[in-house]
Parts: sequence; structure tokens; C-alpha cells
Amino acid sequence: MTLALIQARVPSLVYVQGNAPQASILRWALERFTEELQEQRPGRSLINEHLAHIMLVEILRTHLSRLGSGVGWLSGLADRKLSPVLSAIHGAPSYRWTVQELATLATMSRSAFALHFKQVVGAAPMEYLTRWRMLLASDRLKNSGDSVSTIAFSLGYESESAFSTAFKRVMAQSPRNYARAQATDIQ
Repeated sequence: MTLALIQARVPSLVYVQGNAPQASILRWALERFTEELQEQRPGRSLINEHLAHIMLVEILRTHLSRLGSGVGWLSGLADRKLSPVLSAIHGAPSYRWTVQELATLATMSRSAFALHFKQVVGAAPMEYLTRWRMLLASDRLKNSGDSVSTIAFSLGYESESAFSTAFKRVMAQSPRNYARAQATDIQ
């Protein structure tokens, strides 16, 4: 998942109360991060990269705990059955996933998985996969300069036409119109 797509779906500010369990972890990580920045020791950038990951996960945990039984991909990531499924979809969006393969990843029956996925994520598995592909496509149309056919094939579509139909259904405009509109917005 690209950073821009994550940022678009996570609030820009997550408040962590000083007495929350995550607060002591974040305090420790920030102190260590500051120490590493001030000292010129070998491995400093690697340590800080891992500390940043720890802080991000703790902040996301705080956000997820506040969502409670919310619906959406963040809730799916918090679900132990769906987390590996979402990781697989995000890791290989061009793969020709089936509901059965995703259910196997979740160690659930096909029907129980489909129902659980829709309840937690808010969309059917194949609908979610299509929306994820279209978010990736829209990001590439906006930022890469790749052709529509290149993007279509890279996301697992066998034809530009099939991709364009799916894109228009999800994004309410053709890929070419979307790319033109994004180019106009940039200028």
C-alpha cells in the first residue's frame, strides 16, 4: 500500500492519552529516537526506521481501539482472520484471487468468509479487491505517466476494455478522463 493511500484513510491526528498503554511505549520510542538522532553511532538510521514503525503501529492500534466495532479496511486489518487476506490482496493485487482462495487464507469456509468479510470490511471480497485495484490505478494515473493499458495489465486485467469498464464503475469516469482531470488539477 502506498503511503499516500494510507494517509488518505487514516486521520491526520490521533490523540494518545498519557495514561494509555501505548503512551509509555511511544514515550520510550520517542526518547530512543531522539538519542539516536543526537549520537553518531553505527546503525542509527536502521534503529530509527524500526522505531518509526513501532510508533506507527502503536498509533494505529490506538486508532483501531477507538473505532471499536467499526467497519472498513482498518477493522479488517485488526481482525485476525482477515488481516492475512487483506495483506495478500494488497501484496498481490494483480493476482486472480477467488473467494475460495481468500477464504482458505482466512481458514474459513467460503460462505462464512464472504459474510464475515462483508460485515467487517463493509464490502464483498471481490468488490473490495476491485476497489483496491482502482485506488492503485488512480494513484498511478495521477502520478506515474503510465498508459492505461500498462496499468490495466499490471493490475491483472486481460484487456484495457475490461479495466476501463471496472474503473468507470468504481470511479464514475473513464481512466482517460480521470488522468486528464488530474493533469488539469496539477497545472
